Amino acid sequence: MEERTLLALMVFSSLIALAETIAQKHAIEIYSLHVDCKVTSRFAHTLITSKIVNRANESREATFEVELPKTAFITNFSMSIDGKVYPGIIKEKASAQKEYDSAVSHGQSAGLVKITGRKLEQFHVSVSITAASKVTFELTYEELLKRQLGKFELLIKVRPKQLVKHFQIDVHIFEPQGIRFLQTDSTFMTNELTKALTKVQNETKAHILFKPTIDQQKINPEFDETLLNGDFVVRYDVKREATAGDIQIVNGYFVHYFAPQEMPVFPKNVIFVIDRSGSMAGRKIEQTRDALLKILQDLRPEDHFSFITFNSKVVEWKSSLLPATAENVASAAGFVQTLSASGGTDINRALLTAVSGLEKAEGLPERSVSMIILLTDGQPTSGESNVEVIQENIQKAVNGKYALFCLGFGFDVSYKFLEKMALSNGGIARRIYENADAALQLQGFYQEVATPILKKIEMQYPENAIEGLTKNDFQLFFEGSEIIVSGKISNELDLLPVEIKAQSHSSDLTLKEEANVKEKEQVFQNQSYIFGNFIERLWAYLTIQQLLEKSISAQEEDQKTLEAQVLELSLQYSFVTPLTSMVVTKPADQEQTDLANKPTEADNEKLNSVPVGDPYKLRSVSLPGRWRSEPQSGSNKKLLSVVARQRKKMREQPVVNEYPQFLLQLFKQDEIICLNTDGKAQPSVTLLSDPEQGLTMMGKLGDRTDHFVQFEISYVNPPARIHVSTDAIVLCHNNESTRLPWTESATSTIQGLSISVERERSVTASLSDTVTVKISLIKFPEDCLGLHFLNTDRFSDKVSGALGQFYSKAQFENSSNMNRRADEILLSGLQQGFRHCLPWHSPGQAQEAPAGQADGSTRTITGLSQPVNLFPAGQ
Repeated sequence: MEERTLLALMVFSSLIALAETIAQKHAIEIYSLHVDCKVTSRFAHTLITSKIVNRANESREATFEVELPKTAFITNFSMSIDGKVYPGIIKEKASAQKEYDSAVSHGQSAGLVKITGRKLEQFHVSVSITAASKVTFELTYEELLKRQLGKFELLIKVRPKQLVKHFQIDVHIFEPQGIRFLQTDSTFMTNELTKALTKVQNETKAHILFKPTIDQQKINPEFDETLLNGDFVVRYDVKREATAGDIQIVNGYFVHYFAPQEMPVFPKNVIFVIDRSGSMAGRKIEQTRDALLKILQDLRPEDHFSFITFNSKVVEWKSSLLPATAENVASAAGFVQTLSASGGTDINRALLTAVSGLEKAEGLPERSVSMIILLTDGQPTSGESNVEVIQENIQKAVNGKYALFCLGFGFDVSYKFLEKMALSNGGIARRIYENADAALQLQGFYQEVATPILKKIEMQYPENAIEGLTKNDFQLFFEGSEIIVSGKISNELDLLPVEIKAQSHSSDLTLKEEANVKEKEQVFQNQSYIFGNFIERLWAYLTIQQLLEKSISAQEEDQKTLEAQVLELSLQYSFVTPLTSMVVTKPADQEQTDLANKPTEADNEKLNSVPVGDPYKLRSVSLPGRWRSEPQSGSNKKLLSVVARQRKKMREQPVVNEYPQFLLQLFKQDEIICLNTDGKAQPSVTLLSDPEQGLTMMGKLGDRTDHFVQFEISYVNPPARIHVSTDAIVLCHNNESTRLPWTESATSTIQGLSISVERERSVTASLSDTVTVKISLIKFPEDCLGLHFLNTDRFSDKVSGALGQFYSKAQFENSSNMNRRADEILLSGLQQGFRHCLPWHSPGQAQEAPAGQADGSTRTITGLSQPVNLFPAGQ
C-alpha cells in the first residue's frame, strides 16, 4: 500500500510538473521564424527573423537563441519591442568591454556568443516583455563557404524548441559558373516533412524552400512537441571549364576561384607521429588504432610512410620510410594494433625525430610531397616543455621543406600551441572531439590531405593595378579543395590578366587567363540574389580571416600591426570578429547592455578544459550547505564554471573554490553539470555504486577544506582497489600494493584494468566496457582532487550513490518561481514524490526549502533515488 501511495504521489507530481512545463511553453510563443539565406558565388548572407508574443497575463522573458557556423561573422542584430528598435552596435572589443563594465555595476554576464560544438557557436539573448507584447529579433551573419572533398556545405541549425505557426527556410543560390549538383539533407527529416521541402533549379540558380505546417512539425499528432531539432544541410558544387579558374568582378572588386581537376596525384612521404602517453589510455588509443588501420588501407602504392610513437620515450617503427606495399601495410597494421598508452608527453623530441626521418630518407620519388601528421591529446610534460622553444625548434628543423599537420585530441591540449606550430610550417591544426566518431574524424582529416595535386602555387596579377590583394601563394593544393584570391582593381582596366605558376607531379605548369572587366560585371547586373557589394564584403571577410591566421604565428610587433588591420576592417564592414564586440542594448527598465564577442577555438578550449596548476580567471560562487550545479548545453565532455555576478567580491576570495569538483554528463541529456560542495569532513561518502559494472567509488573531504582529498575506486573483476590521494596513487591487488607517485608519469595494467598517471596532472582508470574514471590533481593554494567520468552511457540502471543516481533516471526540469540568474542555479530534487530543494540533513530527514531562499532559478532533478547528503545537519 505504501509503495502504491508513493508511486501515486510521484505520478501526480510528475503530471503537475508536465502541466506547468506545457503552460510555460505556451506563454512565450514563437509565431514566426524565417531563415533567409542568399548564397552568391560561395559567399553566404543569412538573415534569421524570429517573432515572439507573450500570451501570459504577466511579464515573461523572451529568448532568441541561434546556432551559427564558427566560420561566420555576425554583421547585424536588432530587436524590436512594440515598435521600438534596439540595435546592436559593433565596437572595438576593448572599449566595448570597458563601457560595459562601467555600465553594469553588479558584474559581468556570461556573454551572448559561445561555442557549442565542432562547427557551431551559439548566439543567445533574452529580454523581458510585458503581457501581450511582441518582440521581433533579427540576426544577420555572413560566411565564405569552403570547398572540402569536392563540395560546398551550407549548414543551418534548426531548433525552435516549440511548434511554430509560420516556419520557413529559404535558400537562394546563384553560381555563375553553373551548378554541377545540389543536395539537401537533414537530421530530422521524416516522410511527412519531406512534403514541405521544394527545390527549384536551373543552370546557375537554385531555390530551396522548407515550409512545414504545424501538423507536419509534430512528433505525434497527440502532442505539441516539435520534430524540428537538428541540422538542415545544403551541399553543392559548381561546374569548371577554364583551366586557370574563374574570375568574377563587381564594382571594382574581383574574386578568383581556382580548383583544377583530373590532375595526377603526388606521391606522399608521410610520417605519423602518434601520442601514446598515459592520458591516451582507454577509448582514445582504441579510436586512434581504428583510424590508423583505415588510413593504412587508403595509402597509395607509390606513397612512402612510417610511424613514430611517443610518450616519455620516442620509438620509431622502422629506421626509414617504407613504400606502401601490401606487405608493408600489413606489417604496419600489426604494429598499430599493439599500441598502448602510458607515460609522459615528449612532443619536441618526437617531431624532431620525424623531421630527421624525412631528412635522411632515401629512395623517395623525385617529385613528391613530404608531410608530418601529429596526433596528441596533451601538453608537453617530458623533455622540452616550453612551448615557445618547441615551436622554434620545429620551425628551424622543418625550414619550409615539409608540411606539418597537428591534430589535437580533446580539450587537454593547448590548441593555440598546435595551431601556431602547424601554421608556421605550412600545415593546419584541427581539433578531434572525444566522441564516438573520433576515428571517423581522424579518417576525414586524412582524406582532405591525402591527394596533393599541386605545390608551390603562385597566383600573379598586375602589381600596379591591384590593391589589397589577399594571399596569393600556397604551398600545397589538395584535390577537392579550392584556392580563392580577391582584391581591388585600382586602375581603369579593360582586361584583368592572371598567371598561375605551380608544380604538378608530371611537370611545371604556367596557366594564363584574361578576364574582360565589363563582361564580368554584366553577369551580376539585376540579379535578385545579390546582396549589396558582395565581392567587396567577400574580400573583407577573406582578408580578415587570413590576417587573423597570419597573426597567430607572427612576432609580437608584427602581431599588433596585423590586429590593427583586422580591427579597422572589422569596424568598416561591421563584422563581429575576435577584435570587436557587439553591444546589445535593452529597454531602460532591464539590464541595459550585453556583449556579443567572437569566440576562437582557443576560447573553446578554455571553456572545456580544467587546467591544473593555474588559477581560473573566472570565478564560481560557493553556496553554503548544498551542491552547486551549473548546467551548460553542448556535447563537450568538460566544463568550466560559469561567471559569477559578484565579481568584485569574488576577486577577494580564495581561488580554491573556482574548480568544479565533479563534471557530470547527464544520462541521455545534451547537458553537463558541474558540482561543488561546501561542508565539513566525514569519514567517507559513497559517491557511486554500480553492481552490474562491478564498480564502487568512495570519497573523503579534507579536514581543513571543503574539497575532496581522497577517492577510492573498487572493481569486482579484476578484484582491485585504487586509492587516490593528493600525495600518491596506491594500487591494491591480490594482497599486494603498488605506490605510484604524482611526480612521475606511469602506467600499470591489472588483468585489462589500465591505470595511467600523467605527471602532476591526472590519473585515469579504464576497463573495457566499463565507465572510465579520471581524477585530476588540483595544485591550488590547497591541494585537492577533481573527478570526471567518461563513457557514462555504460552505467546500468542499477547505479546508485550520491553521484551515481544522476546517471540512473534523473532528469532536469525548469522552474521559474524565482528570478533567473544563470550564475546561481541550485540543484533541487524530488523526494518521495514532492518537489523541493534539498537541504543538508541526514538521509530520510529532508525538508522543504524555505521560499525565496535563493534568487536564482531552480533546476529540478527528478527521479533521484536519495538526497545528495554529504554532511550532517547543521554543518
